[in-house]
Amino acid sequence: MESLQKRIGLMAVMLLLVTLISGCRGQLTVTVPLPMLVNNPADFDDRKIVTQGVVRHFNDPLHYWIEDEYLNRVEIFPHQEIAPYLGETVEVEGQFHFSPHEGRRLILARVDQLQRE
Repeated sequence: MESLQKRIGLMAVMLLLVTLISGCRGQLTVTVPLPMLVNNPADFDDRKIVTQGVVRHFNDPLHYWIEDEYLNRVEIFPHQEIAPYLGETVEVEGQFHFSPHEGRRLILARVDQLQRE
């Protein structure tokens, strides 16, 4: 009987931990390489992420993005916060969003210029 109570108690604790972890899922920041964001964008929709790439832009219509050497790209918002880093390799952190109509977007929370090698 005591063994059954221990198992039930252990299962209750495990269930509580799983519930807490899954409830906090959206609050965790994960580091994701650009190829993974490009190939599996829905997996990271509405998640806090960190990634890196070179800042590029296009004028008509004006937009900024980061890309890697394989041209994997994620658009960065707000434009005025990323614009000063044009041509630089940066690490960005923010809220990632994906939709088939609007593509892959990151709303910046932080941008850091990386050292050139």
